[in-house]
Amino acid sequence: MAATGGAYIFTTPITFLLLLISVALAEDHSHGISSYLVRGSSVTIEGTTTTAILVSPNGAFACGFYRVATNAFTFSIWFNGSAAKTIAWTANRDEPVNGRGSRLTFRKDGGLALLDYNGTAVWSTNTTATRASHTELLDTGNLVIRDPDGRSLWRSFDSPTDTLLPSQPMTRNVQLVSASARGLLYSGFYTLYFDNDNQLKLMYNGPEVSSIYWPDPFNKEWVNQRTTYNSSRHAILDQTGQFVSSDQLKFEASDLGDKVLRRLTLDYDGNLRLYSLNTASGNWSVSWMAFHRVCNIHGLCGKNSLCKYNFPKILPQKIYIPKLKCSCLEGFEVIDASNWSKGCRRKASKTANWNKQRRQKANITANEDFSFKKLAETDFYGYDFAYKDLVSISKCRHMCLDNADCQAFAYRQGTGECYPKVYLFNGKNFPHPQNDIYLKVLNGDMSSSKLASSVTHGCKVHEKEVNVSSQMLKDGSSKFKFGYFLSSALTLLFIEVILITAGCWVVYKWGRRPEITDEGYMIISSQFRIFSYKELQKATNWFQEMLGSGGSGEVYKGVLDDERKVAVKKLNDVIQGEQEFRSELSVIGRVYHMNLVRIWGFCVEKTHKLLVSEFVENGSLDRVLFDYQSISPVLPWGQRYNIALGVAKGLAYLHHECLEWIVHCDVKPENILLDKDFEPKIADFGLVKLLNRGSSALMLSSVHGTRGYIAPEWALNLPITGKADVYSYGVVLLELVKGVRVSSWMVEGEEGVEMAVRCSTEILKEKLEAEDQSWLQDFVDHRLDGEFNHSQAIMLLKIAVSCVEEERRRRPSMSHVVETLLSLVD
Repeated sequence: MAATGGAYIFTTPITFLLLLISVALAEDHSHGISSYLVRGSSVTIEGTTTTAILVSPNGAFACGFYRVATNAFTFSIWFNGSAAKTIAWTANRDEPVNGRGSRLTFRKDGGLALLDYNGTAVWSTNTTATRASHTELLDTGNLVIRDPDGRSLWRSFDSPTDTLLPSQPMTRNVQLVSASARGLLYSGFYTLYFDNDNQLKLMYNGPEVSSIYWPDPFNKEWVNQRTTYNSSRHAILDQTGQFVSSDQLKFEASDLGDKVLRRLTLDYDGNLRLYSLNTASGNWSVSWMAFHRVCNIHGLCGKNSLCKYNFPKILPQKIYIPKLKCSCLEGFEVIDASNWSKGCRRKASKTANWNKQRRQKANITANEDFSFKKLAETDFYGYDFAYKDLVSISKCRHMCLDNADCQAFAYRQGTGECYPKVYLFNGKNFPHPQNDIYLKVLNGDMSSSKLASSVTHGCKVHEKEVNVSSQMLKDGSSKFKFGYFLSSALTLLFIEVILITAGCWVVYKWGRRPEITDEGYMIISSQFRIFSYKELQKATNWFQEMLGSGGSGEVYKGVLDDERKVAVKKLNDVIQGEQEFRSELSVIGRVYHMNLVRIWGFCVEKTHKLLVSEFVENGSLDRVLFDYQSISPVLPWGQRYNIALGVAKGLAYLHHECLEWIVHCDVKPENILLDKDFEPKIADFGLVKLLNRGSSALMLSSVHGTRGYIAPEWALNLPITGKADVYSYGVVLLELVKGVRVSSWMVEGEEGVEMAVRCSTEILKEKLEAEDQSWLQDFVDHRLDGEFNHSQAIMLLKIAVSCVEEERRRRPSMSHVVETLLSLVD
């Protein structure tokens, strides 16, 4: 029995001696870092930079704490010789740990574990209660845990992330999952795996739909030069750059040969690429890729959009690679211009007759509502229903018209193949010259008179005429029955007397009730109430006019019986039970502030959960602030400053003054509404989570918010407090001054919106400290033509810079922001 690093290893003296010799030989003489980690060792993250714990004997690979954000780290293996330390494998890609106090420990029970700052095990191996003696990083980039006899107990090669290394096998139990975006390690939507038919495939697994896009799903396996008969499901990339799979897939690197470091990576855009490393420059070059025409990759442009190529002007002696270009179909608008994978949605003014319930109620036939727009040589992959061949285009058209869910139909001339489609996904120009798409479009919004006419012709109602005399005839006799009439009249008189007496008593009691003077109670009792689903259907005219949509649901305009205009939100993905849902909304309903959208009630019936709030006339801030088509007038500086102040007041109330401490978690221009006087009102507060005052250890389970506005602590697994909203508010301030979305601030070489915000604020810090303030004229929104208050602009930028500090303790509170802004109010 021998002690090593605080742990006891049971082995023979000869084996233990050999282990000590091998550890000594494995030392990296240039850095003093070993390729071994013995049982009982523990390494803590120190500093704020990427730190190697182990280095392979040949120096090609390093393993340790990889910095993914200012204070967020993963336990990863990377290429030591690449310029950017390219990641080859990550243990905790979706759960980074804190840079202060987190550690990697080789426990005495034999398990290798990554612990967060609070001791929580974020990741661990399955080697507990084994004879595991040491962890070793091999020259191949494989991290292994061995026993004293040298047998492998666990290998990183068995659980890859998005990269396959030479000699690393791809088996039925192994899959590659892409990153979510360039420069981000989080899991994305693309997967490389062996399917049940024994073929190696690429699949897009998005939030709404999933589909296989490689090999070509239109072809049979023999056309794709694959086979389904070999059930071994094994593939491997060798050291020379040749890839061989059991389904007969074969490819090789363009620079085939030994002594080249390679990696096969499923990139964030869904393309599978083989890279080769130039050891002199540290840069990677692509030596093979699955797709040269990336529009064949599913999900890049999202639903209701077309993927095209933007070919630049070709100059002599130069080769250009076409860039991807996404565009919405006619009548649709992009959901998120910074992330086209979310696709497009139907414009609010075009949604009227798409509601099936409303068409059935009005009894309007589909033929009267819709027509078709031809998109030549275009196709959308999949989501067909009732496929037919050898049919006329007229019959195919009627098949689509007769189905309320049909969005378009594809028709192939010559063969008469008809593909009605219920979902428009992966649209692109199709090489088949006789394949066309016919998009189902509205004929136009129908006027009320036309609607009434249509109803009359669609359903003829014959009213039976009834009069008193006809009811007082018996067996065809015209003799008037006086006794029958008298008894009926006395009965009606008796009922009327009872109703009048009861009414007078109610009025008398109501007049003598104790007067309630609590203003808050009066507001709640008179306005916050529970609506029925039918009431809201009627108020919104069967959800006809959509105001907008977001992650929490779609919003429709409505008018209540008392003629109040309201906004009705259909809440998506509400997991609470009915009682919990009601209790949370009762808290939100008590929140009242002039800069918060008033909540007037809610509806909870079966699967329907809706929120009723006041209608705000001028819509959301993003529509006015980022309007470059001059549909709305330019927002003057005074109103911008007032919006900044009003939003600060609303957040300060949520954080410090209301009955419950509410963290918004998604502060952005889309959730800031403007009333008729352009006073700001914050919407969607309290929908993510209600945090109890003083519960500093509470953490939300997943990241909420919108990219570019999300505070760094979300990625660091830190407790979420009001300082997360302060960060988002700082980004909104930058956009108010600049008049441009932060997502468009990225320059060549920057990776992600977060990095753009960070770089911009660093530059602003230097400029704000300088005496020369001439740069301000160019920074402030050029549409203002220099008409702004310089002191207020400087103050807004200083506040914004302090709000987006990486270290949340350095950010100001919203109450302090309010005081600062009020000091410069004219």
